Amino acid sequence: MTLAISSAAFGDDRPIPKRYTCDGADVSPPLEWSGVPSNAKSLALIVEDPDAPDPEAPKTTWIHWILYNIPPTVHGLPEDLARHGVPAGALEGLNDWVRTGYGGPCPPVGRHRYFHRLYALSAVLPDLHRPRKSTLVQAMHGKVLAEAALVGLYARQVSR
Repeated sequence: MTLAISSAAFGDDRPIPKRYTCDGADVSPPLEWSGVPSNAKSLALIVEDPDAPDPEAPKTTWIHWILYNIPPTVHGLPEDLARHGVPAGALEGLNDWVRTGYGGPCPPVGRHRYFHRLYALSAVLPDLHRPRKSTLVQAMHGKVLAEAALVGLYARQVSR
């Protein structure tokens, strides 16, 4: 079985509903996954926008959410995880607003892609003390058993 990630709120390569963006309630979408390898010890989730600030001339990948050490027995995250709390044992990293937790799509211009990347790891990582993406990726090096991605799309409706 292959690792797969999905959402009841939007399909792969489909628009992310406004509720999960800065133009709505800015709560995390529900996510589900399957196919976690039997030898996985933990999971990591990174949500990122490689189209920042402008899809026509991207300059950076904006990090929206980092969650790691998710137990492999967890099969998803409910909508508005901040209200429910992270799964026992899971730890959060810093997004590019320099805070933990989910920050929804809020593109300044154009339609952006939002990659929800799930990694199955062969180890439980040490407490990285609210890591940025680069620190988490370095800690995951050589431990990734499987990877899956769900891509959501969002463009702000600009009134004139």
